[in-house]
Amino acid sequence: MGTNNERNIMSRKKITAVIPIRKGSQRVPDKNFKDFYNGKNLLELKIESLKQVPLIDEIIVNTDSKEAIQIAKDNNISWFERDDYYASSKCTNSEHWYNIAETTDSDLIMHVPCTAPFIESKTYYDLINRFMLSSNDSANTVSLVKEYLWLNNKPLNYDISKVQNSQDLPDVMKLTFGISIISRDVMMQRKNVVGKDPMFYIVSEKESIDIDTPLDFEFAKYLYKRRR
Repeated sequence: MGTNNERNIMSRKKITAVIPIRKGSQRVPDKNFKDFYNGKNLLELKIESLKQVPLIDEIIVNTDSKEAIQIAKDNNISWFERDDYYASSKCTNSEHWYNIAETTDSDLIMHVPCTAPFIESKTYYDLINRFMLSSNDSANTVSLVKEYLWLNNKPLNYDISKVQNSQDLPDVMKLTFGISIISRDVMMQRKNVVGKDPMFYIVSEKESIDIDTPLDFEFAKYLYKRRR
């Protein structure tokens, strides 16, 4: 996959995929370690998918979980045991992202939560390719939303005096956080996985699914069994 020119460009920078996992999940207990498909959990499936992407130089599980560390060891990938604070509910997203950048020795960091199980290996590959050949400082997956949105008690994306059909609403982009690629330096400066000049990559409705609730988990599990 990829041209020689693309490979030469990419060979200049180390790309590390970081899978962040907390020991405890507030909404879905142990969601990353529960059986999800064919005896494998979300973490194992994410590792399996990332290993199929030759452009990734290293895969790291960033966690406070002994179980996650053991899974990393069993799959011959790297792991980093984060301090308790960075796995707590007191830790903000900004602090979490800064800590990942600070503790990851890489030119580029690809932040890939395992709660997005439908992202295909070819999507990782294509997004890395596009980002490395662009001038953007981050690449982030998004989904398109066509819904009647309100903010501060006012319609956000339509005229209430002339309400069009939903298919005619303007496309609004929603960050999925399924894949975020950003340089380590920019990630530390901004304390974010979204750069100042991001490249937004539209994923399919299925690839945008993120598991955040018990219903999400059961629905995703059902879909995953029938994905092919």
